[in-house]
Amino acid sequence: MKEKKKVQLKGQLRLYMQWPAIMALFLVAVNIWIYKIDRRAGTLMFIFLLIYIVMVGILYLYSKSIIMKDLVEFAAQYGIVQNTLLRELSVPYAILLEDGKAVWMNDKFEEIFGKRPKGEAYISKYIPELNKNIFPKEENESVEMDVYYENREYKAELRRVSVEGFNETEQLMELPEEREYFIAVHLNDVTELNICKKENEEQRLVSGLIYIDNYDEVINSVEEVRQSLLMALVDRKINQYIARVDGIVKKLENDKYFIAIKKQYFKKLEEDKFSLLEDVKSVNIGNGIPATLSIGLGLSNSAYSQSYNYARVAIDLALARGGDQAVIKDCSGITYYGGKREQTSKNTRVKARVKAEALREFITVKEHILVMGHKLTDVDSFGAAVGIYRAAAALEKKAHIIINEVSASLRPLYEVYASDPAYPEDLFLNSQQAIDMADGDTMVVVVDTNRPQMTECEELLRMTRTIVVLDHHRQSSDNIDNALLSYIEPYASSACEMVAEVLQYIVDDIKIPNIEASSLYAGIMIDTNNFMNRTGVRTFEAAAFLRRCGADITLVRKMFRDDMDAYRAKAEIISSAEVYEEKFAIARGAGLPIESPTIIGAQAANELLDISQIKASFVLTDYNGKIYISARSIDEVNVQIIMERLGGGGHMNAAGAQLLDLDIDGAVEKLKEVIRDMVEGGDI
Repeated sequence: MKEKKKVQLKGQLRLYMQWPAIMALFLVAVNIWIYKIDRRAGTLMFIFLLIYIVMVGILYLYSKSIIMKDLVEFAAQYGIVQNTLLRELSVPYAILLEDGKAVWMNDKFEEIFGKRPKGEAYISKYIPELNKNIFPKEENESVEMDVYYENREYKAELRRVSVEGFNETEQLMELPEEREYFIAVHLNDVTELNICKKENEEQRLVSGLIYIDNYDEVINSVEEVRQSLLMALVDRKINQYIARVDGIVKKLENDKYFIAIKKQYFKKLEEDKFSLLEDVKSVNIGNGIPATLSIGLGLSNSAYSQSYNYARVAIDLALARGGDQAVIKDCSGITYYGGKREQTSKNTRVKARVKAEALREFITVKEHILVMGHKLTDVDSFGAAVGIYRAAAALEKKAHIIINEVSASLRPLYEVYASDPAYPEDLFLNSQQAIDMADGDTMVVVVDTNRPQMTECEELLRMTRTIVVLDHHRQSSDNIDNALLSYIEPYASSACEMVAEVLQYIVDDIKIPNIEASSLYAGIMIDTNNFMNRTGVRTFEAAAFLRRCGADITLVRKMFRDDMDAYRAKAEIISSAEVYEEKFAIARGAGLPIESPTIIGAQAANELLDISQIKASFVLTDYNGKIYISARSIDEVNVQIIMERLGGGGHMNAAGAQLLDLDIDGAVEKLKEVIRDMVEGGDI
């Protein structure tokens, strides 16, 4: 027969009850020590010790039962108080099974739902977000999430609580052995808190700058007596637009304004896609050129001064991208609106001369000059790099051009330099050779791109502090931001046009060899599609300068003729074209048996524009595991903002993008989706 276990005390209470016995042992030791010193004193001490031990024993046996009784009563009362407190707790609290069924909830939790759910009380029936798929999977793991119920917002916290051994102690409910746990959930009503936070956020001020892009051109296009009226009308448009959203406008200069609006009204401006951009264009009192605006808005959560700094960055970016658009910069990134109109080319060369003088100063003080364009170097990038090489040579400095891969279309021109003994053997370097050469006395010149990841050797941009950028593409948010000299002109036809202008101011009467002049001329010709796209007065002036330097247009034409395979591939691409939304031509070039399908794709995109009713063309080609998109338009559609949605960029009339992890069919569907969304949203 098993011996029945006695009820025993545990923990600190047990130690507390044992202290008299421990003290008795200590007194026995003291009594022995005293007895050895003095027997009479030891005897007397022994008598008192016996009395102490008897009294302690009697009190222990008597008080133990009383203490046990009091503990039981306290535990019962404590359980009642604890249960009452938990049920009346102001925080809604419930206990769920592993499938989400509520087995217990306090009064506050029931109050949220009006009454305790009957029958199958699954919490997901009332708050679908709280389903078993999001329940914590590990012991003591917690999950927090925002939920909504009857126009109230709650922050829910779910915690998995293990109840191992529950089946042995509980008689009313049995859980599967592998599921001996509950899900404890409590809800915190944050409706008022979120309302206050939203109101506080909406009261924040948004700083902004508005510039008239083409002030001088617009003013000069009307008679002098009407100039004041024209600007008064533009001022009125700006003031009325900002006044509608309870903002303020302060005119800084004739063509510059500072604005401040509340964030809550700023959302209204976003919703109407900054209609001020179009309103100002409608001002016409005989001016031959419509006024266009650039708007830069900045929003910082930390300080108003930071908002103004963001606004300055945004307006600079809007101007660098060609104007006629709004750019919003906040802590999360940059957003663009507008940009549908090509910026008017300015006939003055003052900027080119200033940039040329600055470039000359940098070249003269640096030992190594490394020039690079974008990946898969094309003729424009190559010609511009050759032009910078000539600028360095004119200043008696040695320059090197970085090229990692020579495309089939570029090879004829490349081989002319590679086989010419007049040029050094190390004129062309690959990325690794350039990295080995780079040091603190190195200058890097980037041409025909302003995006770090698009350059031939991005690592070089982190190895040197002297960086110069010359590009004709619209600037994007991921531009090279550590350049000491940045010359970006979106209205220029090509990088070769810009370099040709710069060369005229590097040194007086600069001598450019015929082949180098032909390379620069070829870059202009290819990027303008034989002077049919984006050509201005300065384009033809640059071409005339190069012709005077000996550019051979016959050599250029013969050098860039297509072979029969390339011509057939182009015909195959054009034959695959489909018309989307009645005005967009989309063609595919998959598995083309040629070395440079991207070049042929760009040529096919140009030719598709010769079809009537086609406002923009898109050619997709696969090359080296990527899908390349060449986008072209004439004037009505801005393909650059379409390509930006796909991670690319470029010009209003010529742009491109690269897509990863997609096949041709998937890329076409993604392109169609972007076009459809932008057409429906009024962006194109």
